Amino acid sequence: MTAAEMAAIHAACFVTPRPWSAADITATLDSAFAFVLSEPQGFLLGRAVAGEAELLTLAVAPEARNRGIGGRLVAAFLAEAMARGAESAFLEVSAANLPAQRLYAAKGFELQGKRRAYYQTPEGDRLDALVLTCRL
Repeated sequence: MTAAEMAAIHAACFVTPRPWSAADITATLDSAFAFVLSEPQGFLLGRAVAGEAELLTLAVAPEARNRGIGGRLVAAFLAEAMARGAESAFLEVSAANLPAQRLYAAKGFELQGKRRAYYQTPEGDRLDALVLTCRL
């Protein structure tokens, strides 16, 4: 999957946080610690360094949701993180994104903390981010 294809899926999924551009994706993947996992209608960007992995973003095309794509990508992320030597993983998710929170909980992530007013909507409102962690 190309960076442009990933950016198109991301734009179809997100307003807040703002969608990642193809340039954002390419710049992230330029890091030796970053990796991408993908299926035809979804992708996940992650990184692993110094024993810790971060799930940077996960996007599944709206028309392809509820088919297990997100769950497979998160499971693959956890496996890749362990293969890269990570002992734990973390992510940030909007407090308003209940489907994503349920997915992450089903894969073993637990609430670790909250970043108040972390995300800004296009209208200027602020949304909290939940910090979730998982022991590998």
